Amino acid sequence: MRVSGHTIPSRVLTCLLLLLAAAGCTPSQPITTPAPRSRYDAVVDAKYFGHDGDIVNGAHTYHTIAASLDAAPEAAVRPFIIYVRNGRYREKLSVDKPMITLLGESRDSTVLTFDATADSPQPGGGTLGTRGSFTVRVAAPDFRAEHLTIENAFNFLANAKKAATDPTKVKNTQAVALHLDRGSDRAAFVDCVFSGWQDTVYANAGRAYFHDSIIYGNTDFIFGAGVAVFDDCDIISRAGGFIAAPSTPPLQRYGLVFVRSHLRRETNLVKVGTVFLGRPWHPSSNPDVNPSAVYIDCDMDDHIATTGWTSMGGYEPLQARMFEYRSHGVGSVADPIRRILTEDEAQHYAIRDVLGGWQP
Repeated sequence: MRVSGHTIPSRVLTCLLLLLAAAGCTPSQPITTPAPRSRYDAVVDAKYFGHDGDIVNGAHTYHTIAASLDAAPEAAVRPFIIYVRNGRYREKLSVDKPMITLLGESRDSTVLTFDATADSPQPGGGTLGTRGSFTVRVAAPDFRAEHLTIENAFNFLANAKKAATDPTKVKNTQAVALHLDRGSDRAAFVDCVFSGWQDTVYANAGRAYFHDSIIYGNTDFIFGAGVAVFDDCDIISRAGGFIAAPSTPPLQRYGLVFVRSHLRRETNLVKVGTVFLGRPWHPSSNPDVNPSAVYIDCDMDDHIATTGWTSMGGYEPLQARMFEYRSHGVGSVADPIRRILTEDEAQHYAIRDVLGGWQP
């Protein structure tokens, strides 16, 4: 505001207006103070019992993640940020809208969970199969998750103890925690936990980046046809088995790439030499895939098998694109099956190259 050629500072103007109001004088225009805007587009709280979408502390608040996803725009021009408070959210979620971001309050206490398996019944008949056994499915671009856990809570160990004649015993124990499905691209995960046993992370489409995260499993627990980088992650084996099962298309240059990651075992019950780096997956015995899994500068404990890789469905690792570069730790040993990239070849596995120029 200017008076006789002089500008009155806004803080002085505010004080003058307040004094006028106290004296019973009101300006010709009402004084309005903008409501504080939350930094989040939505907040999810398991302890919230109000109406979904009501504004609480400046943010639209929901009691389920699914309800907050329903409220997101169909076509976004910026990330739609959903803050998820600590709690266990038993929901089977499909993200089919672009630019969704899930921010957990804390990695270990914000848990997205479900317990479906490939044998779980599907509405309308039949079973879910591996593709449908997910806890979280992403089928849209530019998804991001930070500081939370995604788990498939199927009780693998209890099921394994059941007699073969027990009608409740699950025969097909594939149980996906995260499924990156057709439509997913540029999916990023930072400071997350992915918990399961068989088929924990199904990276089957687009490009994905995992950083500073933990992945638990025992059988083919990181698998699929997509391009996925696991940068500085902890890959935790829960039993003897197989880490990676890529099914990379033949014309796709990259598949599953592990960079500066740490291959560990959950307990000492995982015996020495009982975990393989991976095996080539040919879905439905399709010969027209060229599986690719590469470990770059990774630290390996002694649960890793001496040969590193193994066969699957009659296909041998030497027929696939399975390599290492600068592996270290007691699980890193010389073996003819364990092919080593040259320094020049390794240069092509820089993260920016693998992700095709996308910078998460």
